[in-house]
Amino acid sequence: MRVLVIVLVIFGFASCNEQLLEKPENLIPKEKMVDILQDLAIVNAAKTTNIQVLRDNDIEPMEYIFNKYNIDSLQLVESDRYYASLPVEYEKIYKEVEANLEREGKALEEQKKINDSLRVAKEKLKRQEAKAKKATDTLP
Repeated sequence: MRVLVIVLVIFGFASCNEQLLEKPENLIPKEKMVDILQDLAIVNAAKTTNIQVLRDNDIEPMEYIFNKYNIDSLQLVESDRYYASLPVEYEKIYKEVEANLEREGKALEEQKKINDSLRVAKEKLKRQEAKAKKATDTLP
């Protein structure tokens, strides 16, 4: 998040909505750029929290992104640089990424609560079944 703020501030001072760079021929559309940046944020979080899982599954994060979106590193860099030269657009992109990540985070939390509730219910049912079986085992 700090990086986003720093980048936005730098480009905010550098330009007042004037176009600094020409639009690249292979520009990634904004909607796709949002998806890419969102996945990059998730992959980077995975790298910092548990890189061993990525290694165990032989996943190279950037290669995964390039393959998933059928892009190359040059296209990503040029597109990112172009959007960064348009601070208002760049900010919109990152705000959408942030909103999407927050929505996904909330959905994951809700799913976790549901899964936890189901697990607790299953454990309770197993205990009740065990008690019932024990009660019938003691009958003559």
